[in-house]
Amino acid sequence: MLWNVIKNRFLRATAKPTEQKVYVRKVKSAGGLEARYDAAQNTAEYARYWQHADGLSASAAMTPDVRRTLRNRARYEVANNSYAFGIVETLADYLIGTGPRLQLRFDDTVVCNRVEAAFEQWAEAVRLADKLKTMRKSYAVDGEAFAILTTNPGLDTVVTLDLQLIEADRIETPIQLMGTDSITDGIEVDAYGNPAFYYVLKEHPGDLSGVSQDYLRVPAASMIHWFKHLRPGQRRGISELTPALNLFAQLRRYCLAVIAAAETAAEFAMVIYTRTPPNGEAAECEPMDKVSLDRNVATVMPEGWELGQVKAEQPTTGYAEFVKQKLCEICRCFGMPFGIAFGNFEGYNYSSGRLDNQGFFKKIKNEQADLGISVLNPVLRAWAWEGALIEGYLPQLMRTRTAILHEWFFDGVEHVDPVKEANAQKIRLASHTTTLATEFARQGKDWESELHQRAKEKQLLTQLGLVDENLTPVTVIEEDNDDEE
Repeated sequence: MLWNVIKNRFLRATAKPTEQKVYVRKVKSAGGLEARYDAAQNTAEYARYWQHADGLSASAAMTPDVRRTLRNRARYEVANNSYAFGIVETLADYLIGTGPRLQLRFDDTVVCNRVEAAFEQWAEAVRLADKLKTMRKSYAVDGEAFAILTTNPGLDTVVTLDLQLIEADRIETPIQLMGTDSITDGIEVDAYGNPAFYYVLKEHPGDLSGVSQDYLRVPAASMIHWFKHLRPGQRRGISELTPALNLFAQLRRYCLAVIAAAETAAEFAMVIYTRTPPNGEAAECEPMDKVSLDRNVATVMPEGWELGQVKAEQPTTGYAEFVKQKLCEICRCFGMPFGIAFGNFEGYNYSSGRLDNQGFFKKIKNEQADLGISVLNPVLRAWAWEGALIEGYLPQLMRTRTAILHEWFFDGVEHVDPVKEANAQKIRLASHTTTLATEFARQGKDWESELHQRAKEKQLLTQLGLVDENLTPVTVIEEDNDDEE
């Protein structure tokens, strides 16, 4: 029996493989058409349209040369295009405002107020709000923002922590370290793929004094790297203006063409031509000869010649509509409403204005949360760590805390109709669907500070006899008319 088993295995191993038929069942719709993806078809038209599509990874698609080219073009566009400049400035103004405000979540109110006041004093000394705005602009134009947590003895504060902003051009792998597997695009990673060190060139590659490869090896704990993660495996950021660069170029080209057409039509340009056939009778004139014409003077043309004016054929009447459509495409990649990007809300009414801004304000709120995690929290930890080493500067509670419970508050957004917002706020508070902390946070204010201030004001008003306790405040509720412009 053992021999039969061995024999059968040998025969199966040496036998020629038989051809296997695979039957695929095609599912057809009721109309007899097979289901498929049109965008996956390889027709001549589609192949030509998608000829630049590739399957590169995030690091292969965002090489240093590609990022450098996009970065330089985005900077040029922002420097020479008022719409691009305004969009970037508006993003920074809406996101940062007058600057973030720290609010601790400890039970001891006195300690919280003391620490918050100390941090506010330090933030004002280092001009934190201004540096955050610069970082947001770099985030939009360069695609990423860098800041080194360093020491600045020149600060007029007890804590000498400071933020040194670094342009993205300086974060790159030095030539002498090229080929090191653990270093990519100026970032050295550990065995788990986490950034461990950043390589910062001491001189900007664009300096006219020359290019130097001297570098600083900065630990990741002392470096803030803020960028938008678009793809898994991405380590460096890419300009937010990338989808709109070609649109900005088209907008400038069209504008220049319209101006050139208007100038041509306004200029006193004439052409002398003849309708006489060849070998006909006409006065002799030199080809391409120029004749000066005076203003308000009637002249006599040579025999057989006529005078005609150059006409600039250009659809200047559609210029405004073209600009609006292009700006709608441009501001879409920023999540910005057209009215804010254009700087003009002509044609909007109350409802459309609120609806357009709601999505933008939600984007700003999400970015503020990301700013707090990526930038402000590391700054707070470094500030608290240095402050804890200074005797008597921070309370003992801050030294023993491993995690600082806190929130970041930014400037609130004013409502289009304050009366309607006040009525809605009153209804929310009466129905217990909100809190005073939440309502004050919408305005970027600390609810405890505001209530203490309000209590002082009411006490003083009572002392001066300016408040009648028998009177009940009356809220005026206006009729809702959202369609009114």
